[in-house]
Amino acid sequence: MSNSMINYKEEPKYAGLRKRMVDDLASKNIASTEVLDIMRQVKRHLFIDKGFEEHAYDDKAFKIGAGQTISQPSTVAIQTTLLEIKKTDKVLEIGTGSGYQTAVLCELGCKVFSIERQKALFDKTKPLLDSFGYRPKLFYGDGYAGQPAFAPFDKIIITSGAPIIPLKLVEQLKPGGLMVIPLGDKVQIMNVLYKNLSGEVIIKEHGEFRFVPMLEKKVR
Repeated sequence: MSNSMINYKEEPKYAGLRKRMVDDLASKNIASTEVLDIMRQVKRHLFIDKGFEEHAYDDKAFKIGAGQTISQPSTVAIQTTLLEIKKTDKVLEIGTGSGYQTAVLCELGCKVFSIERQKALFDKTKPLLDSFGYRPKLFYGDGYAGQPAFAPFDKIIITSGAPIIPLKLVEQLKPGGLMVIPLGDKVQIMNVLYKNLSGEVIIKEHGEFRFVPMLEKKVR
């Protein structure tokens, strides 16, 4: 684990608000104990814009610029739990965004590769993660294309609403691996795609969510 985020000095009220947030998530049984322990440490208020810190531990999404949002804590908890992360995993994240989900993945001890298609967010989030001591491999580019040079990946997580399952990402998923992807237009269905050892894909659905759209084949 990175120690700089954990040991970053903060006002005591934020620790209390974060504990309340995690206790609420735990009461709803929507995340693993390991994921909740990590979310109890990662300081979400440092990943949102000034002026919104007081509400950082509400179960709400917030705008972070470039038409994107930081996912609500319950969504982060659910997606991360569905990934079934192991410390030996190589994980591809599509949509770095604010870097909060990236930080949660890093604290779980896996090797993180993350793509952001909005240049303004990439330029903002990369130095932020660096300042906390996180060292994921970050890329500015098209999430639909993935990162074939670093494939295959044990796990892939998409943090925006996808209209389709990108075939290039399926190709980059290791046999035995998992992809967590919200599929749909205005409302998304969380899908867990499992690629078995013979390459066959099995999909299970895990309820309705709302995400900003994953924009196809565009980089800004």
